Amino acid sequence: MGPQVVPVASDPVVPTTADVVIVGGGIIGTTSALYLAERGLKVVLCEKGHIAGEQSSRNWGWCRQAKRDPREFELIREALRLWRGMDEHIGAPTGFTTTGILFAANDAKKEASFESWVREAAPAGITAQMLTAAEIARVMPGDTAPPKAALWCDSDGRAEPQKAAPAIAEAARRKGAVILTDCAVRGIETGGGRVIAAITERGRIVTSNIVVAGGAWTRRILKDVGIDLPQLKVRASVMRTSPVPGGPVPALWDHDFAMRRREDGGYTIANGHVNVVPIVPDSFRFCLDFLPALQMEFASLRLRLDSRFLTEWSEAGARPFDQPSVYEAARVLDPAPDEGYLNQAFAALKRRFPMFGEARMVQSWAGFIDATPDAVPVISPAEGVSGLVVATGFSGHGFGIGPGAGHLVADIVTDMAPIADPRPYRLSRFFDGSRPRPMAGL
Repeated sequence: MGPQVVPVASDPVVPTTADVVIVGGGIIGTTSALYLAERGLKVVLCEKGHIAGEQSSRNWGWCRQAKRDPREFELIREALRLWRGMDEHIGAPTGFTTTGILFAANDAKKEASFESWVREAAPAGITAQMLTAAEIARVMPGDTAPPKAALWCDSDGRAEPQKAAPAIAEAARRKGAVILTDCAVRGIETGGGRVIAAITERGRIVTSNIVVAGGAWTRRILKDVGIDLPQLKVRASVMRTSPVPGGPVPALWDHDFAMRRREDGGYTIANGHVNVVPIVPDSFRFCLDFLPALQMEFASLRLRLDSRFLTEWSEAGARPFDQPSVYEAARVLDPAPDEGYLNQAFAALKRRFPMFGEARMVQSWAGFIDATPDAVPVISPAEGVSGLVVATGFSGHGFGIGPGAGHLVADIVTDMAPIADPRPYRLSRFFDGSRPRPMAGL
């Protein structure tokens, strides 16, 4: 069972028209709805399950600049600025606080790569530094075996995934957006090369703009309008603990574990280097696209052939709009967590931090990360389908960049000056031969 998310009630009436329909109620969809509604547009957000039901409530809660791909520097810098003012902006708590984030460097190669990253980030206005073991011990009291060096970004922070997107959705509603939950968009109606309507399970919404922010579902949604987005799923497992009095405030990534303090005094913990990649039919279709990333991160990925293969095989075919869709059959993707990897991480954390000795695992869950071949998101108009905007492929770091991404979506839809250069996020990079490789070690 997934984490407990602050509930958001659905509006009772489905409008027949809208300026913009947003497909997906995660952090990207809700922030897009907020910024679009604030610009006076008639916005309808459709979520097949509940707000933040999938990866937007299942992630680590990190809001980080540290270790970002340089193509994301400008957007994450602006996203952190938005996070810092978010609670005041929406009049509700998201749990955001500035804590700083550490990335351990346990060998000379990683230390050198982090030092290079610090130099590259500085011109973009991102301040970070390398810490020695003694300096790490001061930042992370209680660590009995601090690494020899670490990347430290003291302006990074955290928010609470189970409450942030719901709070933003409610704020968007107060600004005039309609929030529909348990309302799947079965398909996108097009004509003359442009968007005409969103066909939901509760009726047709005529619109000239649709934003697809469906996370792990986005490839399936786009395939029905002829867009072959290279996107695969990665299963990531997370646990939360009971409160740990006096525990560290900064978040920490190390090889064996990653952790961050929660508002309730407990900790969100994950394995620092292991994620599971289900083998599905699209794995073969996009094998060459993802091969560079697979080679680069092979030690941290576990390929698994399980029930997802047959599930996605059965979901692949198009269905008439007047029949129940695959999205209604799976309101919330709720994969089982990989308990063995979580237990390994928790044990490693307890060895390093004796103060966790009495802590217990309260809950564990897993979620599907929407991954692109270069681990950089798509935030872009869809060429060939006027009025269609895609926001997906955040590759495990979408929560922190979410407000910036939602703002950029609003900029694209309204044709306003973008909050950040949108060119690195264009969908066309996967089809015009310009896609850069993923960055090594990041």
